[in-house]
Parts: sequence; structure tokens; C-alpha cells
Amino acid sequence: MTNSHHGVVAAQYGQRADAYVTSAVHASGADLDQIEDALRGRNAARALDLGCGGGHVAYRAAPHAAEVVAVDVTAQMLEVVARNAAERGLTNITTTQAPAERLPFADGHFDVVLSRFSAHHWLNAEAGLREARRVLAPGGRAVFVDIVSPGHPLLDTHLQAVELLRDTSHVRNYSAAEWMAALSRAGFAVTGLTPRRLRMEFAVWTARTSTPDLRAQAIRALQNLASDEVRRHFDILEDGSFLLDSLTIEAEAC
Repeated sequence: MTNSHHGVVAAQYGQRADAYVTSAVHASGADLDQIEDALRGRNAARALDLGCGGGHVAYRAAPHAAEVVAVDVTAQMLEVVARNAAERGLTNITTTQAPAERLPFADGHFDVVLSRFSAHHWLNAEAGLREARRVLAPGGRAVFVDIVSPGHPLLDTHLQAVELLRDTSHVRNYSAAEWMAALSRAGFAVTGLTPRRLRMEFAVWTARTSTPDLRAQAIRALQNLASDEVRRHFDILEDGSFLLDSLTIEAEAC
């Protein structure tokens, strides 16, 4: 990989692939349950896990689709997903290395498109959503889950700053309004929005990305200097642990 953005993402996560399989935040959660509920009874022929990371969406989707394709830009992530799928006996999961913005599939190839905690890494989120819509069959179902910006500039600036200090492959957490507008432009009709709040344990959060001590200290400095409004919204605790806003978006191809 080069030092392009996709190369930076691959370098950041390639050596940490196993950590994302075992991460409690990624391996469980009400949002994962909601994704599986959305698939239940649909008997999809093909489902896409876009930006699959540790493969947790693919593992949940496998019992509800004839074929699940896990796509990620990071080769090591895909190797971990293939190994874990085999260990779990999920023989209908295959992997493909590709960026969200350039998917190597025909128009309408999938009945279901799923993406969780991935879009904030995409070089061009709008292009990724257009590709997700292109490969989704007319009337097909999509579920997107991501950390979202609170929207207010004060809160947004704090969020983006700590996210980038923790992980230099971070691009942006978009607000709910930005998500809605982008999905509409891409050709999706939103059918449901489910907001949640996730507690990030600071030590675990920074260890998962191997954040260097100097950058972790910078995050703590920002937290300690934050205004009452910022501290209150993110519920920043003495050890640096805090809350993040997440959003699960259910949509259909128009």
C-alpha cells in the first residue's frame, strides 16, 4: 500500500486486525442485534458487509443470506475474517479487498448492504454511499451504523480532534443531518433512525488503536481544558472515559 489515504487506513488496521475481532464494542451491541433483526426472514441471496473490519456484521448476517461478501480495504482484516468465519463454520462468507468508493461488483448484485463503524474512514463518503446504492438491487435493504457528530460546532470540533489524535486514518464523523442528506442524494429512502450512546473506556479505546502516549496525553489535555458544555455532552469522566453518539440508519434503495 502507498501513503494514499487507503494506504494509511490499511497500515493503521492491518497490524491490529485481531484486536477488532475480540473488541467488546465491535463484537456485540444493540446495533448488531438490530442489524440481524432487519435480516431475519428476508432470505437474502447476497448480502454485503461494507468496510467489514473484524467481520462481526458478516457473522450475524451469515445465517440469513445464501452468500455474504465481506469487503474491506485492509488485507489483514480480510484474512482474520476468513479465518474466523471458517472457525465458526460459516462457509457462506467470502472476502474481497476493495475501497468503498470502488466496489468490484455489478449493478444490483446484492439484496442487502450493511455497513457498521466504517464510513468515518472513507476517503469520499458520498462516493461510498453511491457505490452502496449502485450494487444494491432496486427495493433492496440497507443498514448503516456509525458514530455521529452531535452537530453543534463546539461539540463537533472536540469530537473530530480527539478522534484524529487517537487514529490518524479518521476522516470525519458526520451528523445525522449530513447522513440523511447524503443518503438521499445517493438514492436511498431512509426508513428508520435509532440513536444510541456508547461508553468508551479511555484505556481500552486508545489501546485498541495503539495510540502513542504523546497523542493520548494530548487527548487528555483537550478533555481537561474542555468547556462545561463539552464535558457535559460527552460525559467525560476523571479517567478520560466518555460517551459517543451512534446512529443506526435503516434505508431502502429507491
